[in-house]
This record gives sequence, C-alpha cells and structure tokens, in this order.
Amino acid sequence: MTDVRVRIAPSPTGDPHVGTIYISLFNLAFAKKYNGKFILRIEDTDQTRSHPTFEKNIFEALKWANIHWDEGPDIGGTFGPYRQSERLSIYKKYAEKLVEEKKAYRCFATKEELNEMRQVAKTTGTPSGYDRRYRNLSDAEIQKRLDEKQSYVIRLKVPLTGECVFEDAIKGTITTPLADIDDQVLLKSDGFPTYHLANIVDDHLMKITHVIRGDEWISSTPKHILLYEAFSWDKPTFMHMPLLLGKDGKKLSKRKNPTSTFYFKETGYLSDALTNFLTLMGYSSKDEKEIYSFDDFVKNFDPTRIGTSGAFFDIQKLDWLNQQYIINTLSEKDLLDRLKKWQFNDDFFKKLIPLCHTRMKTFMEFMELFDFMFINHLNYTDELFTVKQTAKNEAIIILYAMMLLLEKQDMLKAENIEKTSHEIADLFKIHHKKIVMPLLYATIMGKKFGPPLFKSCEILKKDRVRARFLNAIEFLGSISNKKINEIKKQLEKKDLSMFIKQKD
Repeated sequence: MTDVRVRIAPSPTGDPHVGTIYISLFNLAFAKKYNGKFILRIEDTDQTRSHPTFEKNIFEALKWANIHWDEGPDIGGTFGPYRQSERLSIYKKYAEKLVEEKKAYRCFATKEELNEMRQVAKTTGTPSGYDRRYRNLSDAEIQKRLDEKQSYVIRLKVPLTGECVFEDAIKGTITTPLADIDDQVLLKSDGFPTYHLANIVDDHLMKITHVIRGDEWISSTPKHILLYEAFSWDKPTFMHMPLLLGKDGKKLSKRKNPTSTFYFKETGYLSDALTNFLTLMGYSSKDEKEIYSFDDFVKNFDPTRIGTSGAFFDIQKLDWLNQQYIINTLSEKDLLDRLKKWQFNDDFFKKLIPLCHTRMKTFMEFMELFDFMFINHLNYTDELFTVKQTAKNEAIIILYAMMLLLEKQDMLKAENIEKTSHEIADLFKIHHKKIVMPLLYATIMGKKFGPPLFKSCEILKKDRVRARFLNAIEFLGSISNKKINEIKKQLEKKDLSMFIKQKD
C-alpha cells in the first residue's frame, strides 16, 4: 500500500459531535495500522456559523478522547495551512482554471431567478432547481455582465448524459445517473468556496489517499469524482462508514438525542469506554470481543470487517461498558480521584454555595437542593408538568422552542437564559411566571422549586441543559420532525402564539 494519508475535516459550527469522534477513531486506526499519517483539517468556510470557540472545542473533544493527529492547524505540517479560511486564494485559482478550460462557467442567476426556477422544478417534479440557463453564454455576453459588475458564482459543467460509477471500499460499486446531478456551485459570489470544491482541492494537495467518512456523504461523492476528473487528478479510495442511528432508527441527530462529546464527558463517562463503544459501531472483530484497548483495536483492525448498515447508538450498552471500565480499570482510590476531578471538587462547589447560602436550614438540605446537579435521570411526573391548563403537546412546543433559542448561544449565561425565557413568554403570548418558569423548573431540576434556576443552568452548562430539554420532551410524548420545522418557521416570524390555545 502506498504511503497512507487520511484526514478528518470537522466544521467549527457547533458543539463537537460524537460522530466526529467516531469517524476520527476509524481514520486514526487505519493510519496506525498501515503506518500512515492522520491529518486534522478545519473546514471553516461557513462564515456565518464558524467560530473560534467551536474550533477550540473540537481540539478539546478530540484530545479528551485520546485522539492525536500528525498534522493540523495547531501543530502545522508540510501541507498547510490546515484551515480552509486561510486557503481562499488556492480555491479561487483552481475554480478559475476550470473556467478557462471550459469545464466550469460563471452563473449570473439572481436570487429572484433561482426562486422562480425552484418553483418551476417543484411544479414539474424535476430533481434540480437550477435550469442551467447561464451554462452556454457567449464570451461577449459574459464580458458585458462582468463590465456591469453583475454578481456571479462559478458552477461546474456536469455532463448531461451517462453515469458516474465508483467503487466504495465498504459499500461496493455505486452508480449515479448524471441526470440526477446539478451543475454544482464551486465558488460563491463572496469568493468563498463551497464544501465540494474546497474538499477536493484540499484532499488532492494534502495527498489524501483514503477518504473515510460517514454514509451521509455518499450522495456527494459523484460530485467529488466529477471534480477529480475535471482536474485530471487521481481519486482517493472512498470508504463510507455506517451511520450512527438513534433509537428511532434514524441518523443520530441532536434534534432528539444528546450528541455533543462534552455531554458524555460532563455526565461522567470515561473516554476509554466511549471510544471502545464507538469502535463497536458498525464493526465486528474476529473474536467478537467487546472490551479492548484502542491499541488492541488497531492491532487487530481489518477494514473489510466494517459493516454496511447503520449502527445503533445504544446508550444502555454504553452504560454497561462504562461500568466495566470503572470496575476493571479504576482502583477505589482512582475512582475517588476521578469523582473529585469530575464534580466533587472545590471549584464546582464554590459555584453552588452562593445559590444555597440563604436557603439551607441544615447541611443535609444541600443535597436536597442540588441533587439534580449530580444525576442524569430526573424523576419526571405528570403532576410536575401540569402547569396552568397547559396541555402536554403545548408544553412540548414551548420547551422545544426554548431549546432552539438557547442553542444559538455559544455559552449559557444566567442573564441570557433569563432573557430568553421572557422572549419565549412573549412569542407564545403566555405568562412567564405562571407557565414558563414552572415548566423550566420541572425540566431542569425535576421539581417545582429549587435554587436560582438560571444560574443553575449556567453551572450545568449547555450540553446537560439541552439533554434535560430532550428528556422532558420525550417524557411528555416526543415531537415530530414536521412539528419541529413548523416551530422553526414560526420562530423566524417571531410569533409562536398559534401553537397555544390557552393564553394568559
């Protein structure tokens, strides 16, 4: 095998997803197995959502999981820079090269035109919203529009007939009709590349030999292969890993599951147990062992044993595995040290003391006040969520909308959480103190009263607070994707009152 080079390329646009750890582990195992290199690249061209804090969190999450890279933005390497935002001139050069070779073209479609095309496509049932109307402009017409400073994007000229056929090292032969592939945008009007262009250019220049990523990217692979062919570059070997599935059998989504790596860290899982669990996903070892070190996993790693169907993210299995690690890898002294490091330490308790100083009659009441800080599974009851004639389905919608608003905050701060709770009351046209606050106390603490709510949320931090919302929503009856989309739409309109019958 040639010098193996693999990579992960997360986007710093949110909390570090456990799926990033999953894919990283298989890339790292592949690199180690074949004495190759494992590269970390940050795909931060989404300027509206990318943030340095999220990049820092990616580093922290990977290192907590004992995943270390050979090249990356923090340590450098031969093929840097390793942040896409620092490589914009490279992408522009290659996009213009395709235009010069008539393999790509400048598209001057306006937002109004694109909206019109989408409506036509929806009416006719055609797969693409873009009708290629700017694909064959004359040089004179293009120059005229450039002289007029008309905005444009660069699109790839996708062949109109034929098929794209490629061999996936896990899935086998995959065939896609070219008629199903639109003339993808390569360079946006602001000069930033799309994911497709940046991904291919970087993988080529960084000499990536194997692209190991999740199943969700299979539909994009034909677009990437067409780009490799347009540039006359050798293609890497593609390996698409099984998706992580939630208990509903669908892709593990933060809509309905705790997915942040920090959630598992902060709720007391051992990193070795989590990484062991993730290597079981979609993979079967020859000896069918379930508990092993990562070094043992690498030693016995066989890519042909990666499965083709989705992998069920079974929290109960993870709990069992974590218990085995606690029993078999930690002495009693080690366990005590880990508990102290986790939350039973001065730094954590100093955050709690101001919240209980004037509320305790005896020291015994400390744990009664703060039991919710140290447990995951709160004792939810119907009575707890019976709030001023608010039906369960209405409570679900209120909680989900609140969770969506909180997600927009990088870090939860008490004053911002309080402001958001008032915003929710205004958007639903409901009473803040009589409806919103009781629902939040029930959700976050599993009780009707307790220490200051908003400061408690700040101490719990974003991932655990989010998990509480999801747990409460599930207890109340869950929520459909259709309803989630309706809530998002109404949030944009700044009016959620349509969801509530009983208003104050």
